[in-house]
Amino acid sequence: MYRVKESGAEVLLIHPGGPYWTKKDEGAWSIPKGEIEEGEDPFLAAKREFEEETGLSPEGAFRPLKPVRLKSGKTVDAWVFEGDWDAGSLKSSTFAMEWPPRSGKVQEFPEADRADWFAPGVAKKKIQEGQRGFIEEFEQMAR
Repeated sequence: MYRVKESGAEVLLIHPGGPYWTKKDEGAWSIPKGEIEEGEDPFLAAKREFEEETGLSPEGAFRPLKPVRLKSGKTVDAWVFEGDWDAGSLKSSTFAMEWPPRSGKVQEFPEADRADWFAPGVAKKKIQEGQRGFIEEFEQMAR
């Protein structure tokens, strides 16, 4: 999601939740994204995941971006749309994991622990390296 302010365009990024990401910032943020369920349409999956990770139902005119291939081998499909939203109202779904490791204690963590708006230049530093192409393509579209 992006918005246009007097100072220029801004893109919405989320910070992953959980203990691994707590102290990470640059190179840790992401677009709202997730797994496609078996037989699910990628566009509908992207909308579902956006809502699960932010609490906001995405609406508007969606434009596809070129898929990116991550180092893990996974391919990420994404769409861009214009909107505005109070990032402080983030309501993310959760996941369970054993924490601390080998403790036998399972804890719940939010998929995203915060969201924020960034100018594209800053977003390229904040976003995980494999997703940087999405911001670069958005910059080209916005010109």
